[in-house]
Amino acid sequence: MINVEKLSKVFGTHQAVREVSFSVAPHQTLVLLGTSGCGKTTTLKMLNRLIEPTAGRIFLNGEDIRELPVEQLRRRIGYVIQQTGLFPHYTVAENIAVVPRLLHWSATQIRQRVDELLTLLGLPVSMAEAYPAQLSGGQQQRVGIARALAADPPVLLLDEPFGALDPITRRQIRQEFRHLDVLQQKSVILVTHDLMEALELGDLICLMDQGEVQQLGTPRDLIYRPQNDFVRAFFQPHRFQAELHVATLHDLLPHLPPVAITEPTTLALPATTSVQEALERLEQAARPTPALRIATTATSSSHTTRLGLLDAFYRFQAQMAATNESAPSPR
Repeated sequence: MINVEKLSKVFGTHQAVREVSFSVAPHQTLVLLGTSGCGKTTTLKMLNRLIEPTAGRIFLNGEDIRELPVEQLRRRIGYVIQQTGLFPHYTVAENIAVVPRLLHWSATQIRQRVDELLTLLGLPVSMAEAYPAQLSGGQQQRVGIARALAADPPVLLLDEPFGALDPITRRQIRQEFRHLDVLQQKSVILVTHDLMEALELGDLICLMDQGEVQQLGTPRDLIYRPQNDFVRAFFQPHRFQAELHVATLHDLLPHLPPVAITEPTTLALPATTSVQEALERLEQAARPTPALRIATTATSSSHTTRLGLLDAFYRFQAQMAATNESAPSPR
C-alpha cells in the first residue's frame, strides 16, 4: 500500500503540486488524470523520489520513504515510462534481469523469473535472446512492464506507458493489462491524458488541475457525481463514451426490453461487465451477432440483443440525467 499526505512541490516561484493526498491499496489502480501541466507526472515522480517533494509525506507499506535509501526504495517500486527505456545493447532477458541482478539473485532464479514474466505478458520465451530493436512497439512495452515487475515490487508506477503505441496496439495492451494476474496484489499508479484509458483501467481517478486535486473517486463518481464545474466540463466533450465505460450490465437490467430469443445464446457475460465491453464483445462475436445472456446470480440470468442493450443504455442515461438535475449542486 502507498499513502500520500499533503504532497507539494515548488519549482522556484511556481507551485507545481499543492497538498495532494491519496491512498492506493493492494489490487487497486489509481489514475492521475488532468490537463497538460497539471502536476500529474511531477506527483508520480515524487513517489519514487525522482523528484524530491517540497512538503508532504509518502508512506510505502507504513514506512516513510524519506527514511529509506533511494536505491532500496526504487527496487521496491516498479517504474514504466512511455518510451520503455529499454537498454538497446541488452537482450530482453538482460533488460528484465536488471533489478534481480542488483539484488544478487542466482542465475537460475533470474532465468525462471524472466521466463515466467514473458509467459504472463503473452511473449514467447524464445524472445528472451532478442534485442529491443528487433521487437515491435507493443512487444517493447510488454518487456518494459516485465522489467518493472521483475523483483515483484508492491507498487508499480506507470508514466503514459501506452502513449507511444498506435491506437490498435494500445487498445489491445490496455485490455491485456487490465486482466494481468500478476498485478492483482499490487498498488498501481498510472499517469495518462487519455480519458478512456483512465476510465477503463482505473479503480480510482485523481483528477488534477493547476497542481490541485479537483476530485478523487471512482470513475462512476466523477461521471455521475462531479464535485465542481471543472470536473463537469472536463468530461462533457466525451460524456457519451465515458458513460459507456462506467455503466454496467447490472445498471441496465431494469431497462431491458422483453426479447424473444430464437437462436441459441452464444455469449454470456457477468452483470459487472461494462456496457462498452459488452458491445465490443458482441461486435467481435461470430455473425450473425448472438443474443447476450447476462448472468445476474449463479442460478438466474437475463437475455437481450445488441439493439436491446443500446435501448436500455439510453433509458439508463435518461434516468441518470434526471437524477443529476434534481440533485443539489455540490459546494
